[in-house]
Amino acid sequence: MALRGVGDFFALDIGTNAVRVVQLSPSGQNGWTLQHFGYAPLDEKTSVSNSPESLRRLGEVIMTAVGQSGIKTKNVAIGLPSSKTFTTVIELPLMQEAELKSTLKYQVDQYIPMAINEAKVDWAPLGTSLHDPKMQEVLLASTANAYAEERLEFVESLGFNVIAAEPDPLAMIRSLLPDGIPDARLIIDVGEQSTDLAITFAGSPRLVRTIPVGIKSLVKAAVQNLNVQEDQARQFILKFGLAPDRLEGQVYRAIESTLENFATELTKSIKFFQTRYPSTPVGGILLSGFSAIVPQFGDYVTAKTGVPSAAANPWQKVGVPQSDQQQLAPIASEFATVIGLAERRNKL
Repeated sequence: MALRGVGDFFALDIGTNAVRVVQLSPSGQNGWTLQHFGYAPLDEKTSVSNSPESLRRLGEVIMTAVGQSGIKTKNVAIGLPSSKTFTTVIELPLMQEAELKSTLKYQVDQYIPMAINEAKVDWAPLGTSLHDPKMQEVLLASTANAYAEERLEFVESLGFNVIAAEPDPLAMIRSLLPDGIPDARLIIDVGEQSTDLAITFAGSPRLVRTIPVGIKSLVKAAVQNLNVQEDQARQFILKFGLAPDRLEGQVYRAIESTLENFATELTKSIKFFQTRYPSTPVGGILLSGFSAIVPQFGDYVTAKTGVPSAAANPWQKVGVPQSDQQQLAPIASEFATVIGLAERRNKL
């Protein structure tokens, strides 16, 4: 959905375990200043259920986050979870935008996993193909109409005006990728239930996928293999991480096979990208979400992929007032999607 001539808006990210809202104002060429933010914890059962009671509760949590943030505008850009969206990059012959529009209208159904009359589809040209100068790449994002309309109606029923909806991984790329990176980067955002992966080149996504391994998968493996309670298993992972020498390596061994599956998916994604773009190596991995805060996660990823990794900073383009810094510190790594949504320029 495009933004057209709308002034102020804020971004809303309804996550699995929290609702986050952010309003930014542009500052300089590529910079932003944080105007308002809000954060309200969310019970996971509420976030995944569609019952009237859960929706009522979710509405309260959203209003709490907006209320504490001091946001006054009613215009909002919302994220669509990757589990509900499909994003892919396709190749088409080079043509003018008007022609591209009509071509996609008739061909789009062969690229998306749902009937065209049941889907909402957005697209953006990415430029000339990297391996065939007669072709161009186009980013396609689709979501089921029923889901998009339901979410829209729900947010608007709270008194807001939805001006844009965007898949979470596309928003996350906007906040996590530093400006002016010439080579390819793999971005990993580990959430509760799953991990969003994106490989970018020249600032645009070229591969976007979700893998069904999140921090929950590691906690579950630790619970089973260490015979501890869930909250203790989570504490162990967040404190000792993937260090083979902490607690005699017990935590690492307990979650090792789950991690192996995760690493295999990363390697598969890099290989797929390299097959498609043989002359464009993946020059680095950016870690976000839990992958940025679990100790030694980056070392593990680097060892398995052979690609250097570092924690990404979703706040890199945002000036944060001193008064907000302390409050944000413990949760700052969770804001990649909502900041990316808030960094949408007031243009297509």
